[in-house]
Amino acid sequence: MGTQPHQPVTPESDLAEVFELAQQLRVDSIRSSTAAGSGHPTSSMSAADIAAVLMARHLRYDWRDPRNPANDHLIFSKGHVSPLAYSMFSAAGAIEEDELLTTYRRAGSRLQGHPTPVLPWVDVATGSLGQGIAYGVGVALAGRDLEHLPYRVWVLCGDSEMSEGSVWEALDKAGRHRLANYTVLVDVNRLGQSGPTEFGWDTDVYVRRVEAFGCRALTVDGHDLAAVDEALRTAADGAAPTVVVARTVKGKGFSEVEDAEGWHGKPLPEDMAARALEELGGVRHLTVRGPRPPDAAPRARAAAAAVERPRFEVGEEVATRSAFGKALVALGARPEVVALDAEVGNSTHSQDFGKAYPDRFFQSYIAEQQMIATAVGCAVRGYYPYATTFAAFLTRAHDFIRMAAVSQVTMGICGTHVGVEIGPDGPSQMGLEDLAMMRSVHNSTVLYPSDATSAAALTIAMADLEDIAYLRTTRGGYPVLYGPDEQFPVGGSKTLRGGAAEDRVTLVGAGVTVHECLRAADELESRGVPARVIDLYSVKPLDAEALVRAARETGALVVVEDHHPEGGIGEAVLSALAALGSDPVFAHLAVRNLPGSGTPAELLDAAGISAPGIVDAALGIAGV
Repeated sequence: MGTQPHQPVTPESDLAEVFELAQQLRVDSIRSSTAAGSGHPTSSMSAADIAAVLMARHLRYDWRDPRNPANDHLIFSKGHVSPLAYSMFSAAGAIEEDELLTTYRRAGSRLQGHPTPVLPWVDVATGSLGQGIAYGVGVALAGRDLEHLPYRVWVLCGDSEMSEGSVWEALDKAGRHRLANYTVLVDVNRLGQSGPTEFGWDTDVYVRRVEAFGCRALTVDGHDLAAVDEALRTAADGAAPTVVVARTVKGKGFSEVEDAEGWHGKPLPEDMAARALEELGGVRHLTVRGPRPPDAAPRARAAAAAVERPRFEVGEEVATRSAFGKALVALGARPEVVALDAEVGNSTHSQDFGKAYPDRFFQSYIAEQQMIATAVGCAVRGYYPYATTFAAFLTRAHDFIRMAAVSQVTMGICGTHVGVEIGPDGPSQMGLEDLAMMRSVHNSTVLYPSDATSAAALTIAMADLEDIAYLRTTRGGYPVLYGPDEQFPVGGSKTLRGGAAEDRVTLVGAGVTVHECLRAADELESRGVPARVIDLYSVKPLDAEALVRAARETGALVVVEDHHPEGGIGEAVLSALAALGSDPVFAHLAVRNLPGSGTPAELLDAAGISAPGIVDAALGIAGV
């Protein structure tokens, strides 16, 4: 098989040279995946013509300076076409051919099976299908509304993922916001992982749906370079958010696998790879000098002012969700802080920020997945987003949160209306799984304040944390426990009652159960059983030292949480104690029943996590 000499492909190159680039992308996709013994070459081959035209003619990108603020953004929503992505990076001279051919998908390689931001040319980790389109909306909004930069956002996706609901949440928001700097390229190659896609090559179905969501749709033969070139030129005209629906053939360029089922996610064996390279014209070493980004710099951000923590008087009743809203407004003094809502801002109090800083507030409506995706897009561009909704509804966005952690994004999330404490709305509205969900997120921080002072302090502290931070807030108003200058270091706890050698039992709570533990401690004291009360406001990381000390000094722990027993505070405490060799007498009170409607007091009682249940558990393990 032949090797063609080095030659550049520039925006002025004729389409014959762009064709050669497309063939090179196909060849290198095959070579890299065959060498690795895994990968998705046929999915890469179908999109190679689109990628070549985009790269050579329309993607305004300085490959030597991936941090150039005016660079366009290319997001591979179909992240399994990493052979194509990395072949593009190789053609641009960003990575060496040897790295592509010898490290792809190997242990320790930055060329992972699906792209991640370990590579400076990758904004977000993708591969969970249906997410890249949503991230693109966030990046495009940040570029237009926050940075005021002329960059464009291009998203390559597959037809299989067009069945994901998150795709249509994203296109709905792209249409509503008239994101004319946003283009989606749909590779309609007809074949998914296990067989034909839902609509095959019926591109009209996609067009009707795209237009119904307020976006412009362009249909094109994805292998007609001139037609693709014209479609991308139209998409970049600044008139409307655009979806280019490109009919393609999976495995295009190698007749033995073209439009053939059973080849998804399979590298070509070496003998087939050799025949494919021969049919494709052999190895090439073209370099791409596509369009340069425009000369532009981000608008200078206002200087950050001091953040003044809201102050609350000890004893006044304030909901922690309300304190969160006040602290979020205070954080508006920092120009990098943005806030996002899912149409519950009057309940979560995120709308307080929206009223104070409307230019940095994004309304996602009831589209929690898109809310998280928009937050990720803002974070990619250097902002610190706070995304807020009822904790129960964050469960439907968990995959986006999980992938945000893979993207190593820094952001804050607030879940309100947690546990049975919310009362008569019933179980559909009760966040009873969120602690487990958020504790499981890689490198996450999980905070659960018990009063307004701690809620405000922790809200502000989140803005200086790395990775994903989660704040759990309560619906009802409860007495302020701490003075306005109290400090709440992440990873700490507060001992609210006891602490003396005669303590017989330790009651550990967070949020609403701290107040129940205090009531229980009063009752236990009246019965001659002194109790220590710990406010475990930092659930991850937690204050293992204080817990071990309490276990050693009192000999018995009761952990109380308004959450299901699985994955919550009880398991976090047991894990920390076990890691330090502590094995105290232990009782764990959590919501084990299926709750219904009722008053908060009735539901806390029914779950056994109110003061009477705590007293009974404490007496049972304290040897009284």
